[in-house]
Amino acid sequence: MTGEPSKKAVVLVSGGLDSATTLALAREQGFMCHALSFDYGQRHRSELAAAERVAKTLGAVEYKVIKLDLGGIGGSALTDLSISVPDQPTQGIPVTYVPARNTIFLALALGWAEVLGARDIFIGVNAVDYSGYPDCRPEFIAAFEQLASLATRAGVEGAHVAIRTPLISLSKAQIIREGVRLGLDYALTVSCYSADGQGRACGVCDSCRLRAAGFEAAGVADPTVYITTSIRFIE
Repeated sequence: MTGEPSKKAVVLVSGGLDSATTLALAREQGFMCHALSFDYGQRHRSELAAAERVAKTLGAVEYKVIKLDLGGIGGSALTDLSISVPDQPTQGIPVTYVPARNTIFLALALGWAEVLGARDIFIGVNAVDYSGYPDCRPEFIAAFEQLASLATRAGVEGAHVAIRTPLISLSKAQIIREGVRLGLDYALTVSCYSADGQGRACGVCDSCRLRAAGFEAAGVADPTVYITTSIRFIE
C-alpha cells in the first residue's frame, strides 16, 4: 500500500475474483475503502460469505450488505431457479445477465458515496474477458458517470464523482497477475454461478470457464475448489 489512506471510496465487492482485485487496487491507491455487497436473491449465495472474507482480509474500513429482491422481476438464471445456468459456452447476452443489475448497484453505491462524502466508486467490470453483459461496457460506465453529475447534490454543487473501473481493459490473466502482485489470496473468492453452500464451483458455467482459463493463461495455480474432482472443463 502506498502511504496512509486519506480519501474515501465505495468499492462494490461481489465475492468474485474481479471485485477482490479491484478492492486490492483501490487500497493500493490510498483509498479508505467502504465495501458494498448486495443480497439480491442470487442463487450463488456463497458469494456473500466470500465478499465478507475479502472485505475483512483486505482491510475495508466498513463492510455493508444491502438486501434487494431482484428475483421479484426475474428474467435471469441467477435470480430465477426455473431458469438453468448454461453448462455450455454461450453467445450474445446470456441468461445469467441480471436485468439492470449494475445500474441498480451503482445507483445505491452513489447514494452511499454521497452520505460518506466519497468522490470515487470502484467497480470491477471488465470488457475483455466478460460474459456479454451490456452493463460491463465502457459506454455504460461513461453514461452512468454523467448521470452521477446530474442526479446528485454533490454533482450539482460541482463535486465530481468518478466511477473507477481499473479492470475494464484487462484480460482475466492480467487481472490475476495484478492480484498476485498485490498478494491477494484468490482462495478467498467465489466466482461460480452455481456455487454450492460451501462455495465449491461447478466447473462448467461461463464464469468458471473464464476463471480457469485466466489462471492457466497467467501461469498461476488455480485455488478453486470444485463440487466434484471429476469436473472436466467444456471447451
